[in-house]
Amino acid sequence: SGMDLAYVCEWEKKPKSNHCPSIPLVCAWSCRNLIAFTTDLRNEEEKDLTHMVHIIDTEHPWDVYSVNSGHTEVITCLEWDQSGSRLLSADADGHIKCWSMTDHLANSWENTVGSVVEGDPVVALSWLHNGVKLALHVEKSGASNFGEKFSRVKFSPSLTLFGGKPMEGWIAVTISGLVTVSLLKPNGQVLTATESLCRLRCRVALADVAFTGGGNIVVATSDGSSTSPVQFYKVCVSVVNEKCKIDTEILPSLFMRCTTDPARKDKYPAITHLKFLARDMSEQVLLCASNQNNSIVECWSLRKEGLPVNNIFQQISPVVGDKQPMILKWRILSATNDLDRVSAVALPKLPISLTNTDLKVANDTKFFPGLGLALAFHDGSVHIVHRLSLQMMAVFYGSSSQRPVDEPALKRPRTAGPLVHFKAMQLSWTSLALAGVDSHGKLSMLRISPSMGHVLDMNMSLRHLLFLLEYCMVTGYDWWDILLHVQPSMVQNLVEKLHEEYMRQNAALQQVLSTRIVAMKASLCKLSSSTIARVCDYHAKLFLIAISCTLKSLLRPHFLNTPDKSPGDRLTEICSKITDVDIDKVMINLKTEEFVLEMTTLQSLQQLIQWVGDFVLYLLASLPNQGSPVRPGHSFLRDGASLGMFRELMVVIRIWGLLKPSCLPVYTATSDTQDSMSLLFRLLTKLWLCCREENHITEPDDALIDECCLLPSQLLIPSIDWLPINDGIISKLQNKQLVRLQFGKAPGLVGHTVSSQFDAFVRAPGQPKIDHLRRLHLGAYPTEECKSCTRCGCVTMLKSPNKVTAVKQWEQRWIKNCLCGGLWRKMPLSYS
Repeated sequence: SGMDLAYVCEWEKKPKSNHCPSIPLVCAWSCRNLIAFTTDLRNEEEKDLTHMVHIIDTEHPWDVYSVNSGHTEVITCLEWDQSGSRLLSADADGHIKCWSMTDHLANSWENTVGSVVEGDPVVALSWLHNGVKLALHVEKSGASNFGEKFSRVKFSPSLTLFGGKPMEGWIAVTISGLVTVSLLKPNGQVLTATESLCRLRCRVALADVAFTGGGNIVVATSDGSSTSPVQFYKVCVSVVNEKCKIDTEILPSLFMRCTTDPARKDKYPAITHLKFLARDMSEQVLLCASNQNNSIVECWSLRKEGLPVNNIFQQISPVVGDKQPMILKWRILSATNDLDRVSAVALPKLPISLTNTDLKVANDTKFFPGLGLALAFHDGSVHIVHRLSLQMMAVFYGSSSQRPVDEPALKRPRTAGPLVHFKAMQLSWTSLALAGVDSHGKLSMLRISPSMGHVLDMNMSLRHLLFLLEYCMVTGYDWWDILLHVQPSMVQNLVEKLHEEYMRQNAALQQVLSTRIVAMKASLCKLSSSTIARVCDYHAKLFLIAISCTLKSLLRPHFLNTPDKSPGDRLTEICSKITDVDIDKVMINLKTEEFVLEMTTLQSLQQLIQWVGDFVLYLLASLPNQGSPVRPGHSFLRDGASLGMFRELMVVIRIWGLLKPSCLPVYTATSDTQDSMSLLFRLLTKLWLCCREENHITEPDDALIDECCLLPSQLLIPSIDWLPINDGIISKLQNKQLVRLQFGKAPGLVGHTVSSQFDAFVRAPGQPKIDHLRRLHLGAYPTEECKSCTRCGCVTMLKSPNKVTAVKQWEQRWIKNCLCGGLWRKMPLSYS
């Protein structure tokens, strides 16, 4: 079928107050995989309604953040911005609110600014376009360069600030035919202007907004009757003398074909859906007309056409004959047959290129993400149809729509009570998942196969997923919806192929994507029991990269005339050039004056320094039994780049230790005379020399292994606090069994096989908790407020215990997002 149900999440029934679906019901899905949707909270006693906005992260749907929106009338629109960090809501009283995260927490939102067209319901809403547009070329999915697969399309922002930076803001259309634009100035001020769409204002029942490459805005409107034309307007926004100015112009209109078709003349009196096929495709529009029981869907396209010129004119003026005058005209591309009544439409957000070759390759390789749009019907079913031909690609029968095959749809008697169906739907940013909110307010998450159910060989399935993972890597979008399709048997292959593709990019791009690919590998490795130990390694690697960057950035050039290389770069160069196993011989080549820091700074870094020291000791002590890849740390033993970073840090720490001995890592040694740092540096260097060249890795010799065998008798081997394997939903969805959840209730960890064999490495409840990023112990029952990462489960305190600049520099690295790029969510105080 190509579609199946992954999970459903519903509201608990309460005696006094209940969440009921709002009418209209709206939902929106952001590129960070947050979903916002509305319900009305009905209070039995006071008989009043509170208009609620709910925000969930798809990995922890039960952990819903519900906020009383403060809208006095029903919410009509919800729209995320391009970055997925702000949300607009608009209501039937003309109020528009902009929500943003409080303290960068995905489960804490506040309304900061807004605008209003008093008493005039908003029917369409959009953020202004920021001028960033990519195209995915399926034809180039085998190319080595990411820039060829995902190319930037020339596209102008709706409005630019001085210097070409896009101006932020939103545009809305109201029921009385007004268009209102609000601009957010960098100083937080809001400039708003409101204008009629045309001189003769008429009622607007449905509208949508799209953008043109030239920086204009196109608005489509309908008064709701299929006998009236669908009107189009060009809207230009400018800033004149610190004021926002709007100009509008009428574009060609269209009449739906079903109203001119004699067989269907009065069959579908109402236009119920009007949508541009994409925000940045103003030349394609989707229309749906309906009656009580049925609907019909049409797809139209705006084309330039030559105007036929009468022969008489051609003889008089030959110039006209040379260049035929052009006119813009709407033409119907495709239409469906009569369908069951459509209750919701979801359009693809994946900017797939639609050239003939791309479409042909997509069809040959059965790669369909971005090519299908979803239609939900009143009988509870969902169809995915091709965005150009409207032909059926996949179907999902809802709970109430499994109809007998032999019984035609139209003959079937209408069942008694109302059927459950989706009132609002949204496709994820890769089109591999579909969320629907139904007439009971329940949220359903559906998987959509990239091949729409066609059976492919393993290699091709991997290629499809890899292409979309690369797209998320390049855009910075969250890739949770791709993980829904990863089977345990694919993990190893995907990680290897992802690495190969990454290594084919140029050095500058590799640098930009260096942490993102590690985070991606970590999330993949979580999905198979044979790779689970590597999750710890990847998280440790992210931590190492961050520490290395922070500590190197604290080094200062000695002279004011800045040298061609920063002290951090020179450290790297010298450490890789001087392969001596004696730490002091490496140190002597560095300008120690560049390493001079204040004593308080060095002391404040002790926990991070201690982690480096502990980790190096742990790795070397685990070298003798390296035959066990199920133990965390294993992959570091062959990772020259990481070992090289550790080696550089050991040198830096050694120099700092001369300035302030108390910042050195503390080791518990059996002999007082032993210089633990230089012993570990010597062994680390030998191990690093075995694998510093990725394509020429040699085995460590017996002498090195023997020395590492002695470590436990010389030093106390520390236990490492690995990151817990987190409590998200993704690993519970692999066996394709439907998971039933409830808002506000964390599910039990039933049948979660992957992590059970792993609990040996992770702290048990009641043991001291740790701040994973500050490396501080929080005690068994923490009293400090903490936040945890929605993606990797890493935990850290909300407030900084330390005000030293160096610590601030460290904390700055993960204030907005976790080191793995995941979003933070505030944890309940009783999280132990």
